Amino acid sequence: MEGLNLIAHNDLKNPVTEAYRVIRTSIQFAQAGKELKTLAVTSCMPNEGKSMTAANLAVVLTQAGKSVLLLDCDMRNPTVHKNFGLCNKLGLSSCISMGTPLSAAVQATKVDNLYALTSGVIPPNPSELLGSERMRELLQEAREIYDYVLIDLPPVQPVADALVVGAVVDGVVLVIDSGEYKVDLARDVKKQLQHAGANILGVVLNKVRSEHLGYGYGYGYYYYYGSKEASNGEGK
Repeated sequence: MEGLNLIAHNDLKNPVTEAYRVIRTSIQFAQAGKELKTLAVTSCMPNEGKSMTAANLAVVLTQAGKSVLLLDCDMRNPTVHKNFGLCNKLGLSSCISMGTPLSAAVQATKVDNLYALTSGVIPPNPSELLGSERMRELLQEAREIYDYVLIDLPPVQPVADALVVGAVVDGVVLVIDSGEYKVDLARDVKKQLQHAGANILGVVLNKVRSEHLGYGYGYGYYYYYGSKEASNGEGK
């Protein structure tokens, strides 16, 4: 696989792959009777591992027999086409601004049941495109075709793109780099997402020091933001 080590695809017995399976299971339990089909992955700042998390989570969902569309909404710094070695001439931007049919822009990847909609040509106005009615229509169309739509969002800081999309998807997963973790920033990002109307499912703590994994390529745990956390004053 070009550009990205899809560890969940290349090394099924790796502890990191198991961590992604735990995230998958946590998402399934978080549904609690309501359907979670459009799932967005974002971070506080750039370079925290959100794109790697989105890609590997998409892989483990396919391993559970699900069809998945990986959607690159990080139009300012798109990576899905690079990570999977795909063409980026047609993509999300052309679907929104030029009316390209979803079926014409989606590409199959080398992973069975995993499809990708790359960003397309980088537009001058990503926030406007992502907040458009056409974007909502595409998400609705995709959720009717695929079991899951995994969305690689931009970081919440410093642009508003993630908030725009986070408000219209079923759930948002926040990736935090444990080595760069700043409590105040994480709390501020959580508040921004909540004020935008996002359903925060939980947090993936990335780059955790582990005696099994070493440092720099591990995952902590995924947890659901439920009423218990809100009531004890954590993370406000």
